[in-house]
This record gives sequence, structure tokens and C-alpha cells, in this order.
Amino acid sequence: MKRENFQSRLGFLLVSAGCAIGIGNVWKFPYVTGENGGGVFVLFYLLFLILMGAPVLTMELAVGRASGKSAVLGYKALERPGSKWHIHGWFCLLGCYLLMMYYTTVSGWMLGYFFKFASGTFSGMASEAVDGVFGAMLASPGEMALWMAVTVLAGFLVCSFGLQKGLERITKIMMLGLLGLIVLLAVHSLLLPGAAEGTKFYLLPDFQRAREAGLGQVVTAAMNQAFFTLSLGIAAMEIFGSYMSKDHTLPGEAVRICCLDTFVALMAGLIIFPACFSFGVEPDAGPSLIFITLPKVFVNMAGGRLWGTLFFLFMTFASFSTVIAVFENLLASCIDNFGWSRKKAVLLNCAFVLIASLPCVLGYNLWYFEAVLPNGAVGQVLDIEDFLVSNLLLPLGSLIYLLFCVTPWGWKYDNYLAEANTGRGLKLPSRGLPKYLMQFYLCVVLPVLILVILIQGL
Repeated sequence: MKRENFQSRLGFLLVSAGCAIGIGNVWKFPYVTGENGGGVFVLFYLLFLILMGAPVLTMELAVGRASGKSAVLGYKALERPGSKWHIHGWFCLLGCYLLMMYYTTVSGWMLGYFFKFASGTFSGMASEAVDGVFGAMLASPGEMALWMAVTVLAGFLVCSFGLQKGLERITKIMMLGLLGLIVLLAVHSLLLPGAAEGTKFYLLPDFQRAREAGLGQVVTAAMNQAFFTLSLGIAAMEIFGSYMSKDHTLPGEAVRICCLDTFVALMAGLIIFPACFSFGVEPDAGPSLIFITLPKVFVNMAGGRLWGTLFFLFMTFASFSTVIAVFENLLASCIDNFGWSRKKAVLLNCAFVLIASLPCVLGYNLWYFEAVLPNGAVGQVLDIEDFLVSNLLLPLGSLIYLLFCVTPWGWKYDNYLAEANTGRGLKLPSRGLPKYLMQFYLCVVLPVLILVILIQGL
């Protein structure tokens, strides 16, 4: 059966960016930026995005485009006979399943809050009562399971229509809606009284705050954010390379994806910080920022029901675009490796993900416990699953993709370079001293940087 391709270049860019743009862009990036010196952190983040994120992204896309297959068969098509690089493809599949076992629950939270704001649950509520809404949701396995199931069923329904008619068509609508919403919400926040102070805190380089945090901490935080923002290492991006045309170079497409991802992250901060400063609410990290801090802001804001509804619609788009992109990877892997029809892959994967997502849902109520993770953090089921994906499978997987593309024992650097530079657009140096400097950086320096992230996370 002939493999589907993207209908348009815009479709590829929006789907790939939709996979990269997720919840972390919105609740983590602004907080980490504010904590680490505002504009100082942003500058380091952009530097590391160019130095680390974009190169590894080109490698995942290159393996996908050159092979025209999902991870396992992609490695098999390009690896030397007798080598075992393709084993990593199975770990990529495991990583995608693990990611969806908790991401669907968090995406369900976003959807639930969208309906809460739209239906007026928060209208007239006192600020101190807002905390209880999130706590009540976590304590209710039925409510959480409902929104998780809606997310999973809707995601696989979209993917059941195929790449062009399902994933590409719906993601285009969602991403264009997301970009429109984020601009509208940011403009509204910037026009609030006292918003200028929040904007200064967020984006003006504050070397005093950076020194207080420690320059090493600022650099490390920027490196981590730049690396993890694109969700590289579990073939979530490789699959879209397999659907690409060869009309445009991979470095050029990688830069465009990085730009879209960064635009959303930066704009999210322009929604959050001005609004929080305007209403005297201290911005915080993690779930509390999205589900407690910001609802308190909306409760006190003129037209808060509307702005809260629009914000959680934006958050639903951001999370759901990642969900359906990863679902497509799961389906393509099953179709490629087991010869299943798309219909069979949808039914079996939908049933599995629904069941596999329940431990995360129940981990906050019926199965509540606290576990100490290897990095010293304490968490529930969601935190354990997130640790395995974010701290182990993503950096280790990225390192394997990198070594596969640049070492003589893998695909070899010149083969990777030829694929990356095929088409029109930005190209990597392919001759003379610039080529050897780039090769040295990718073969020696970048693996060390990824190892640093891996060791730190553990």
C-alpha cells in the first residue's frame, strides 16, 4: 500500500509544530524564564535551541524522510546489515505509549476546565474557593476518567481518517485557531492596568536576578528547556519526516518548527505575567499556575468567564495537537511493523491507551501513593511516567539518533548530510573547513551536551 504524504508544506509545518507545542510551553517556559533573569534566560534558550534542538530535529526528520518508514523499519532501512540500531525503534514506541498514558489525563484537565469556564462554574466564585475546584477534580476518578476518555476517543477518531483528511486537516484548523487565540489573549493581557511591570519582569534581561539564581543554573535551565521543548528522542518527529516531500531542506524546516514553538512559548508568557502582575497574583510553576493561579486572575477580571474560556480553549488546542500527533506515530508503527489496517490499529490502540491511562487517573485518588524518584523528587503515577519519558527516554533516544546519524557505525555523517541538504532552503556546510567544524561539533560536542542533560536528569 502506498504511503500517504502531507498534502502541503504548511500541513507538515503545522502538524510538526503542533506535536512540539504542548503544555510545557505554556506552564513551564514562562515560569522558568521569570525565575532565571527574564531576557537573560531567553537569550540562552534561543542559543541552545539553535545549538541542540534544531540539529537533533533534523536527524529525526532525516531518518524518517530517507527511509519513508516509522522508527523500527526506518532504522532497519538505513542501518548496516547485522547492526542493531533498530532496537531503539521499539523503545521509541514504548516512549510514545508511556507519554500518552499521562498526557491524555492532563489534556483532559484542560478540556474539563474549558467546559467549567464556558458553563459558568467559576462565575462569582471567591478567589479562595478556586483552589478547591482543582482539588475536587483530582479527587474524582469519574470526572478525570471522563475527560481523559473524551480526549482519547476524539484523538483516535481524528487519526482514523488518515494523514491528510484526519491529522493534517484538523491540526491546521486547531493550530491556526491556537495562534489566533494566543495573540488575542496576549493583547488583552498587555492592555490590563499594571501589565507593563509583568512584561518587564518577564522579558527585560535582569542580570541581578540571573546572578541570584546562579549563572550556571540559568544556563542549565535554558539548555534543558531548549532540549525538551521539541520532544525529541522517541520518534514523535521522525514519523512526520517519513511523510515529507524532498522539496525543502531539513535544516530550514527545523528552524521554522523551532520558530513556531518558541513563538507560542514566548506569547504564553505575555498572557500570564502581565495578567498576574495586574491582579497582584504571584505566578507559580506546574499545574498550580494553570489550574489555580490563572483561574484566580480570571475570576477577578472583567469578562473573566470569556477570557478563561478562550484561554482553556487555547490550552486544549495546544495539548490535543500533541495527542493526535503521537497517536499517528503509534498507528503508523503498528501498520508498518505488524501489517495492520488503519482501522484495526485505531481500535486496538484506542482500547489499549484507554486502559493504560487509568493508573494516572487513579493515582490522584483511589490508588494515591507517593514515590521517591531517582532524582530525589516525590511524585505519583503521573510523575513516575513523566520521569521515565522526560529524564530517560528523550535524552537517551536523542543521543542514539545523533550517534546513528554521525558515526561510521551507523548511517554515516555524509549520508545524513546529503539527506538533510536535499531540497531548497537552508543547508548545512558540505565542504571545506566549515563542514569539518560542523562535523566535529555534531560528533563530539553535541553528544557531550546531551550526556550532561541525561546525567543531570537522573
